Amino acid sequence: MELRTLQYFLTVAREENITRASEVLHITQPTLSRQMKQLEQELGTELFVRGRNFALTEAGMLLRRRAEEVVDMMYKIESEIETAGEVGGVISIGSGALKSSQFLPDVMSAFQKLHPKVRFEIYSNSSQYIKERMDRGLLDFGIMLEPIDIEQYEYIRLEQKERWGLLMRRGHPLAEQESVTCADLLSVPLITPARLYVQKEISNWLGADINKLNVLATVNMMTHAAMFINSGAACGLTIEGAVDLFEDSKMVFKPLNPRLELTAVLAWNAFIPFRERRRNFWSILRSILKVNSKKQDSLKLSCFLFRIILFVGNFFQPRYVFAIYFIKNYAKSAYKKRTALNSTVR
Repeated sequence: MELRTLQYFLTVAREENITRASEVLHITQPTLSRQMKQLEQELGTELFVRGRNFALTEAGMLLRRRAEEVVDMMYKIESEIETAGEVGGVISIGSGALKSSQFLPDVMSAFQKLHPKVRFEIYSNSSQYIKERMDRGLLDFGIMLEPIDIEQYEYIRLEQKERWGLLMRRGHPLAEQESVTCADLLSVPLITPARLYVQKEISNWLGADINKLNVLATVNMMTHAAMFINSGAACGLTIEGAVDLFEDSKMVFKPLNPRLELTAVLAWNAFIPFRERRRNFWSILRSILKVNSKKQDSLKLSCFLFRIILFVGNFFQPRYVFAIYFIKNYAKSAYKKRTALNSTVR
């Protein structure tokens, strides 16, 4: 299966018409039809429901998701090869609607002035989907709302707190209150986050299962709830950062009482070497952000130990495997001891 064939397939899937797709690709319709038929024969399944429009079958929808990932990855590889030896190419960042990510425009603008050949690719979605794209190597950095399982990544915890509250249409009975209580939530239909980790945090705040609430629907991004909130059909249980995406004149945000606040993390894959553009961008981020990293102290010590082990390792084989194994276990042990000590002090 050639990359070109996947690009043809994605064009047909987007246009939903073989004639329009052939015009976009600047090839003849019979050639494109033959390519799609050969692709179906190669995979042993039909990808399209042929008619006036070309609709995707279930297998076609699966291939589209995977093909998009493959094509994105190839573009990324080509960009990195073309800009090898210079600060250029694409830096991809995933982020949801968070107050923690509001530093990005200024940082990105300042960085591009220093390195005009760099451009940014922003992927907006919930933390769960951002993590999935990071797992596949499609994102360089991810800004994600906790709680989320990112133990396989390096990360820094951002200082900005993400405050939870209720987003409602102006004129709603609860809009006159300073804050919203547990009892208030029980009285209105709600749009809530779909993430299970976040639902557990809400349940802990409620002191009861989230199913006790009148949940009309769940969403992965609160922007999808706008039509429900505008119509008055429901209120959105969301973080304050998502409110910036809506028009203030139509909606109002009231914080929860008692307060519910979560933090966000900036994460990256430590097993993928930093190219020059990522390294420089990370240096700017680190100099701007005031952060609290759970691994900061242990990583500094680990770097010092790594230099010592490499020196001593000249007398051992294989020295690099030994060094990495020792550092990994020491860092993990140091973090557990520090956590236990902090718990004791508290």
